[in-house]
Amino acid sequence: MEKYESKQVRILRPASMIYNVFSRFDNLTPVLADKVEGWSATEDTCTFKAKGFPISLRMVEKEPYKLIKVTGEDGSPMDFTIWVQMVSVAEQDTRMRIVLHVKMNMMMKMMIGGKLAQAVDQIAEQIATAFNNAPIPPQA
Repeated sequence: MEKYESKQVRILRPASMIYNVFSRFDNLTPVLADKVEGWSATEDTCTFKAKGFPISLRMVEKEPYKLIKVTGEDGSPMDFTIWVQMVSVAEQDTRMRIVLHVKMNMMMKMMIGGKLAQAVDQIAEQIATAFNNAPIPPQA
């Protein structure tokens, strides 16, 4: 298995907020339904098409406010697991990192390894930007 880690990003929100959004695939429906083909989600699974390839994901482990692990289901083009790691530094300061573990042969590694490394960084940065630029919800 190859391992690709994003840079650690800073999100100026509580870890609980980030976890609560990402710990359920159905929470992502409003954001992703019109951005990917064939999006369908339940709490722990989702399916969609990426560049014509069907993708099925399942959440396999959740540790509240710290970790979410997602894996590709049977039929996915590659054997992989994605970890979303969160560390609460302060009430409104969470550090997040995305780690991709993927099984691929040497040829695939040479062809797409660099792109995967860039992709995990890009995804982490986009998540941080989205949370940091979102309106702060009212405190209860």
